[in-house]
Amino acid sequence: MSATSAELLPAAEEMWRAVQANDPAYDGRFVYAVKSTGIYCRPQCASRLPRRENVRFFSGSREAGAAGFRPCRKCRPDISDRPQDDKAVVIAACRYIDSCETLPGLQEVADYIGYSPAHFQRLFTRVLGLSPRGYADAARQERFRTALRTGNNVAAAQYEAGFGSSSRVYEFAAQKLGMTPRAYSRKGRDQRISYAVVNSPLGAVLVALTVKGICAVRIGENPKALAENLRNEFSAAELVEGQEPFKDWLQALVSYLAGKGPWPLLPYDVRATAFQRKVWDYLRRIPAGETRSYSEAALALGKPGAARAVARACATNPVALVVPCHRIVPKAGGTGGFRWGSERKEVLLKLDESPS
Repeated sequence: MSATSAELLPAAEEMWRAVQANDPAYDGRFVYAVKSTGIYCRPQCASRLPRRENVRFFSGSREAGAAGFRPCRKCRPDISDRPQDDKAVVIAACRYIDSCETLPGLQEVADYIGYSPAHFQRLFTRVLGLSPRGYADAARQERFRTALRTGNNVAAAQYEAGFGSSSRVYEFAAQKLGMTPRAYSRKGRDQRISYAVVNSPLGAVLVALTVKGICAVRIGENPKALAENLRNEFSAAELVEGQEPFKDWLQALVSYLAGKGPWPLLPYDVRATAFQRKVWDYLRRIPAGETRSYSEAALALGKPGAARAVARACATNPVALVVPCHRIVPKAGGTGGFRWGSERKEVLLKLDESPS
């Protein structure tokens, strides 16, 4: 410890009394390290009180780390509680989630960070815009995709991504891949997909079609980026650009988005669990101009306790507009979340309210 750092520290006995009392008022003023364990902690750490002769004091994490000590996994002294460091907390949580072989629960990640689960959930969601579970799911999905793209078979990719069972893999495939994992690993080989990108009041809209129906709808600002994303994900598929195979469907969709026609009931071809399909079919029966809450949808489906499952089905809907998930709104009011942006959801709700 440098002389300058030492001068900033309280007296050694004062710090020791703070450690004995687990006094949070001293947090940020110093950390203490235990020579017998090689770990350093916050003053208020709930770990077993060490022997005084084994304790060293440092002005902060940098000095303790430089002396060869590791941060305590209970009190996380390497992460500040100060609001301006909220982003650092979330980054640390994301790195921990990424390092786990299996999907960690909220309690596990919150314990690692040193926060209560409720406080951590609110902080994480506020900073990143999605829940810890949402981030963990996305991280696992990307691991699975990467493993398949690099040539791993489905079983190996399942293990590497941390899926606990093959049924979870195929549920994920139904939600996110739009085809079986084997077909996805081959990047859509032997699949024929027609697609077109059209301009609309929502921006660029990409619509993709199989022989059975619409299999993907994506919305963005850059038409080339939407098409490139589709080509990258299914580079081995036979992708055919052009409106001819579903010209009438596209025209109906564009007319609806322009406020010149009713919402079109179009066929869709997406792999889904039985519950997802029930939710999506229910959404297609909600009259234009009306909305439902997640709990109302769950009750209508005979699953009054499944409001969160309904929300997940809406969030994983790969054919926006075709399945009008924008018609589900929070019971407390407001428009709620939407994969393609809350502003676009507001536009769609206004379109539904306007007679065509």
